[in-house]
Amino acid sequence: MSRWCRAHALELTGALLAAFGAVWVAAGLAHEWAHPIIGWLPLPVGTALAVVACVRAARDARLDAGTRRFWRHLTLAGVFFTAGTVGNAYDAVGGPTPSQVLGPVTVALYLAVLGLVIWALLRLPTWQRSRADWIRFGLDACMVLVTTGALVWHLALRDHDRWTAQTGSAGPMLAIMLSAFVGVATFVKVGFAGAGRLDRQAIRILAIGAAISASLGGLSPFLADKIYLSSSLVSVPVAALTITLAATRQRLNGDRAPEARRTSRRISILPYAAVAVTDALLLSTGTGDAAETTTMQLAAVALTALVVVRQILALRDNHRLVDELRGYQAKLTHQATHDSLTGLANRALMEQHVEALLAEGRPFHLALLDLDDFKIVNDRLGHHVGDLLIEATGDRLTEVVGDRGLVARLGGDEFTLIIPDRGDIEELLRRLIVAVGAPAELDGHTVVTAASLGVTTSRPGDVPAELLRRADVAMYAAKHAGGDDRHWFDAAMDRAADDDARLAAELRRAPAEGQLVALYQPIVTLPGGAPTGAEVLLRWQHPEHGLLAPDTFIPLAESNGFIVELGDWVLREAVRQSMEWRDRLGDRAPERISVNVSARQLSDPHFVDRVAGLLLESGLPPHRLMLEVTETAVLSAGAAIAQLHKLKALGLRIALDDFGTGHSSLSLLLDCPVDVLKVDKSFVSGTTAGRAGAIIVRNLIGFTQDFGIEAVAEGVETTGQAAQLYEAGYRFAQGYLFGRPMSAPALEELLTAPAEPGYRAVHAGAGRG
Repeated sequence: MSRWCRAHALELTGALLAAFGAVWVAAGLAHEWAHPIIGWLPLPVGTALAVVACVRAARDARLDAGTRRFWRHLTLAGVFFTAGTVGNAYDAVGGPTPSQVLGPVTVALYLAVLGLVIWALLRLPTWQRSRADWIRFGLDACMVLVTTGALVWHLALRDHDRWTAQTGSAGPMLAIMLSAFVGVATFVKVGFAGAGRLDRQAIRILAIGAAISASLGGLSPFLADKIYLSSSLVSVPVAALTITLAATRQRLNGDRAPEARRTSRRISILPYAAVAVTDALLLSTGTGDAAETTTMQLAAVALTALVVVRQILALRDNHRLVDELRGYQAKLTHQATHDSLTGLANRALMEQHVEALLAEGRPFHLALLDLDDFKIVNDRLGHHVGDLLIEATGDRLTEVVGDRGLVARLGGDEFTLIIPDRGDIEELLRRLIVAVGAPAELDGHTVVTAASLGVTTSRPGDVPAELLRRADVAMYAAKHAGGDDRHWFDAAMDRAADDDARLAAELRRAPAEGQLVALYQPIVTLPGGAPTGAEVLLRWQHPEHGLLAPDTFIPLAESNGFIVELGDWVLREAVRQSMEWRDRLGDRAPERISVNVSARQLSDPHFVDRVAGLLLESGLPPHRLMLEVTETAVLSAGAAIAQLHKLKALGLRIALDDFGTGHSSLSLLLDCPVDVLKVDKSFVSGTTAGRAGAIIVRNLIGFTQDFGIEAVAEGVETTGQAAQLYEAGYRFAQGYLFGRPMSAPALEELLTAPAEPGYRAVHAGAGRG
């Protein structure tokens, strides 16, 4: 026997027994069997095989507790089934002559089988049903019962006198048939409504087997004159075979997660099939039998009433589903046209609104608002606080604009406002700037921000994209002017934008064409003013515009990303020049060279590797190179602190430039590996360099000494300022007093020249203090 046959021996044997029963009954229709007991012998064998299959499934450790419990119940039902077949055989052939009478014990055993099966099915964990589901289930069950009752009446009860006279068992047989049909209905409902982890195909096999077995059992009236035959000879083996097949299927598939409930929108054919069957029976009865005609008429009326009720429920459910669909469509429409974070209109709805206003020809203003330094809020306080700030900004804009216009969020920290022209737009824009700039308490943090506004007015022939472009140009003009303000678009901005684009393109060619110039400004010691180092400052020798200062081209490089290449050029030039001075000047060479590093460079994951490679290639000692970073650069680059720690580990020195002009300066000293603090020139010689600036300068030197950090005062222009700084405790300074940015040869001449009288004056002034 092959491996497959051994694995499926129970099913093969059960199938052979079912086939034997079918052949036995078919042959018996034309031939009277002399030994009818032979036809009954396979029945208990088939049911016993079903018991064995159920026991195996119930003991399968892979199955969950609920599934094993189901198969235990079916095992017990199989035991009763086997006993019932033995009792059925005894009733049929145990007497002197064959009989179709079912004894009370046999009837009780068969009914116990049906009861156990239905109980096992009902205990399975099925889908949670609503009240409407239960009502539909009840109506369907009633339809099955009415249709089954009509069939039983037509096929059996109308001839009950003759059948009872011949078999003496009309009542028990009808009870078994009705119970079987109820079992079929239960199987079908459970099979299509889910049954926990029970295999769905196993349930379907059981349902189909119960239907076939019940149908075959209903053939009893047609065998009433063949007392040596019984419908049990075919119905019982079929039922036993399907139980065996289902149990084997369960064992082969093992445990599996419950299948997801699938909501079917197909029309149920059950009501129409029930009506069709009853109508066919009604038409076939004719008028010869008044009792049967009345019974069929009552069945048809009952089914019609049930179908009407079910269709009313279906219509009600359909109306509910339509309402839900409309609500869902409205929700989808809202999601497609509104921002998920703020609930404001999104770009799509904003463009629709603009197109409608342009079509009407009504003048309006479009303002594009962008928060200043929003990335710093995200990086320092987290994206959660950043989202809260976006929501708060949206609420503030909506409160100011009201029903006057439309507020939309384009994404990130950009908002668009569409405002009809009513003459007071300037006042409204001012109120918007003030509202957005007010402090906000967000998740325990006091957040103060500002906004830059770009504004443009609609023109005939405009499209949304063009309006947004003009507002964007104006908004960036506001940002370049310092932010926290509004700026109206004018044609000169387009010309300036074109000039910037042309200049940016030319800048990309500048390194290859030798147009970049490195200048050096000395950093000196106090009080003597002797040069100890130098800061590298970049200039661009433009062929048409002459020598350009950094504020002309650095913003362009930062906006298009070319700042990384520029920064690398300055770094290589500084290292080359430092090595050249070291080789030629020896001890008189600058102790260290300072190079400014941008936020873009700090954001580059390969920046540290490039610096390390440059030091290794040149042989420059790392401590002779100092990288200067601004507070803004550190805060706007997400991985800046980690990058600076890596650079510090290479042996480089780190300077924090323009200290005191950005955000969270003191907290930066705790996180940032700072060696040198460069005090911004605004506190030394700028407009704030009065009494308040002097206080700041004195206090800064105090805690830098406590932290073990060197301090360099920038922007020193007079000997008096130098003397005051020295008296305050500063030992390093930088500014026009000691030298403007100069070429490498000029700085070399300064390094090798004797001290100037001005330096002695600084020393003398400091000494007198």
